Amino acid sequence: MAHLSIASLTVGELAVNCWFLVNEDTKEALVFDPGDEAERIQAYAEQKGWKISFILLTHGHSDHMGGAEELRRLTKAPVYALAEEEPMLKNGKMNLSVFIQHRVITVEADEYVRDGQEITLSGIRLKVFHTPGHTPGGCCFYCEEAECVFAGDTLFQGSVGRSDFPGGSMSELVRSVKEKLFLLPEDTKVYPGHGEETSIAYEKKYNPFL
Repeated sequence: MAHLSIASLTVGELAVNCWFLVNEDTKEALVFDPGDEAERIQAYAEQKGWKISFILLTHGHSDHMGGAEELRRLTKAPVYALAEEEPMLKNGKMNLSVFIQHRVITVEADEYVRDGQEITLSGIRLKVFHTPGHTPGGCCFYCEEAECVFAGDTLFQGSVGRSDFPGGSMSELVRSVKEKLFLLPEDTKVYPGHGEETSIAYEKKYNPFL
């Protein structure tokens, strides 16, 4: 079993959590949601002695993927996203970049994944869950070995993502959490796109939206 570690940086104006899941045996890092400040993300990895090997996007909003193109250029790491999110990644209005960054930002993923797919990247096994509601192609990445899920803007500590953006739906979002994330083991740590980390057990007990 690989020795895994987890770290995060808060990036961009909207304070997005950019997460690192690292195989400490090979010093290869997966980066989730590099929303901005690609050079800082790369510098942080270098300082830790990690090589960024894959970039994964939980959804297409530009505060979460705004730095992906630059980070890919700096690291040569391929970008992964859910297939259903492709239209949003390629549309500056849908992905909100024209409103947040005041310019069009688009990303073409190297690999589009599907709901329920299991992928192994840098010796780290992940399961993909399609969790629509915040965006149509939002997803979460579950790592059983590290007992955690990278939840993007699907689930927060004591809250859920906004559903008032294009393609959002509160009923879909609640269903995504209850039918996908709440089936994970209760001690699973939840690493969200904004704010503090939490756990499945805590959210089942205290989240007022659910």
